[in-house]
Amino acid sequence: MQIKALIFDFGGVLMRTVDQTPRRHWEIRYGLPRLGLAKLVFDNPVAMQATIGDAQSSDVWNYVGLELGLSNSELTDLKSDFWKGDTINIELIDYIRTHSVTYRPCILSNAWPDARNLFDSIMELKIFEEIIISAEVGIAKPDSSIFLHACNQIGLAASNIVFVDDMVENVNAAIDVGMYGILFENTEQTLTDLHKIVG
Repeated sequence: MQIKALIFDFGGVLMRTVDQTPRRHWEIRYGLPRLGLAKLVFDNPVAMQATIGDAQSSDVWNYVGLELGLSNSELTDLKSDFWKGDTINIELIDYIRTHSVTYRPCILSNAWPDARNLFDSIMELKIFEEIIISAEVGIAKPDSSIFLHACNQIGLAASNIVFVDDMVENVNAAIDVGMYGILFENTEQTLTDLHKIVG
């Protein structure tokens, strides 16, 4: 069936952590393994609640602060440093912009309740027709319900959609509901895979 929409994950795909140095500073300081800070922030139980809208972002950071024994000022500094190495994937954004007339561009993100403010502040994301955020719908990937919600939201059958994510379980879940799935490993590979499907 004809492809009509391209749906992309945000963190890890459209927004990439290209410099781990700011996070690594905190990992060394508090005896965390490499990539341990991201695991502490994203994989803690409060973060999982926030991902489906049952906790706030501030609750997540307060949990991290308590786990590391941080003062309020230290927690503020950690939050600032945590995002410093992130940058928009301009090469992928340019591809999406070029093809946006033919294929409706959308985002499907596991994200906390205040994510909409962040997305609205990023000019490069203005090209996306729909931005579906897990915290706003109360469902998170890889639950099949959120992929079906995305289909309903944009008014297309799953077979009309290509979904791109950096988590294999999310890609597999999208494929299970009938979407085309691409696992993001790097930008070059993803663009090659997109070309194979949509030309």
